[in-house]
Amino acid sequence: MSMFEDIPVDVGVIYEGERIRYADTQVELGGERIETKFELVRTKSPDEVKDGKINIIGPDIKDMKVGSSHPFGIYVEVAGKQIEQELEGVIERRIHEYCNFVEGLMHLNQRYDIWLRLSKKSFQKGFNSFSFLGKVLQRLFKSELPIIEKIEITFITDPEKVREMWKEALSIYEARDARARGMKDEEADRFYGCTLCQSFAPTHVCVITPQRYSNCGSISWFDGRASARVDPKGPVFEIDKGELLDPVKGEFAGVNEAVKKKSLGEVTRVCLYTAFGYPHTSCGCFEGAAFYIPEVDGFGIVHRGFKDVTVNGLPFSTIADSTAGGRQVDGFHGLSIEYMRSPKFLQADGGWNRIVWMPASVKERVKQFIPKELADKIATENEAKTISELKSFLEARAHPVVERWKAVPVEAVPEVVAEEAKEVPTMPLAAVPTVPIAAGGFKIILKDAKIHAKKVIIKRIEAKTAEKR
Repeated sequence: MSMFEDIPVDVGVIYEGERIRYADTQVELGGERIETKFELVRTKSPDEVKDGKINIIGPDIKDMKVGSSHPFGIYVEVAGKQIEQELEGVIERRIHEYCNFVEGLMHLNQRYDIWLRLSKKSFQKGFNSFSFLGKVLQRLFKSELPIIEKIEITFITDPEKVREMWKEALSIYEARDARARGMKDEEADRFYGCTLCQSFAPTHVCVITPQRYSNCGSISWFDGRASARVDPKGPVFEIDKGELLDPVKGEFAGVNEAVKKKSLGEVTRVCLYTAFGYPHTSCGCFEGAAFYIPEVDGFGIVHRGFKDVTVNGLPFSTIADSTAGGRQVDGFHGLSIEYMRSPKFLQADGGWNRIVWMPASVKERVKQFIPKELADKIATENEAKTISELKSFLEARAHPVVERWKAVPVEAVPEVVAEEAKEVPTMPLAAVPTVPIAAGGFKIILKDAKIHAKKVIIKRIEAKTAEKR
């Protein structure tokens, strides 16, 4: 008999990475429209956990209107002789993986950012209660992590109860993060890697160090160590640091080797402390993203919960799409809020001296880690909504990036040997592995592109001296 014989839909790894579009959604739990949502794991004594019990506080799936969105919480209590409090974050992150095993159920993100969608098709098949999801989670947890001897799961949809427990969850997350602060990357004999998000980003390998949290913000170096110990064949694994190749950018030979292996050769180099030159890849579950603003030669930060457009006119979703999927894109960098509290935060790029804009809510969360002399020099949506306003603000506050705006002479553009414009007939160009395109201070590389040029124009251009901003 199958482990999931009594579940009305299929359950298996084949459904990882499945996307549920809004038009196909029966109900939405958490997500961008909802403020209060969370998933939380707590370790308990055996007598505090009723093994196999599933609790539902608030409306069940079958009681929700089609297409509706709801506050949502998943509260998991576990007990076992080998279970320690240090494992809470590790077990918690597995909720993402196991939910995505369910046919027609999409789970994104973590902690206070969770977003679930159930498809109409799976609902029509009979997946109409959280009790089914509870059974799936309990069985997978016990099967994959035998150290869990008892497990009780509570699903909360009652708005008031969700809000109450959400506030409690936030304080617990903060306490966990605080415990992990203080240790330095230089003091660790090894780092840890995580591939939990490869179902959505096949080439993404998250590198976790004492001073660089996982992009999702839910796995610290200590969490990684605990996970690798209890499940050595699981998605979290040890990384031998190897030779330190660049202490400023944070490049390690062992990290490069591990990432190359786990990405099947797609990513060969990673620099941990920079957004330029082999930056760390991003999945899709990152809490926020740093984005380069060439007009001011600085970085903006935006988090998943920001509803407005950023100072460059782009919403979070567009910026996220620019770096997600396991890609290395210069100038874009998925990150956790906790990484912003690290001394290694964008170290090679100038750290906080290059941060020029962020939402006020994020600034408030990390304000004690912003150098005092910079706190009033970083704009929020309240001070700058456009690039022009941002420039004026930075100049008025004497932000350090203003010093970078001084005119810098660049090499004269070489003259092209051609007397006049010449038109070349339309012709298809052969497919090539990579095509580099330089534009706006960035190099864009097109892979496996087939290019058709309607015309090629060659013109004489005068040599100039430009100002670099």
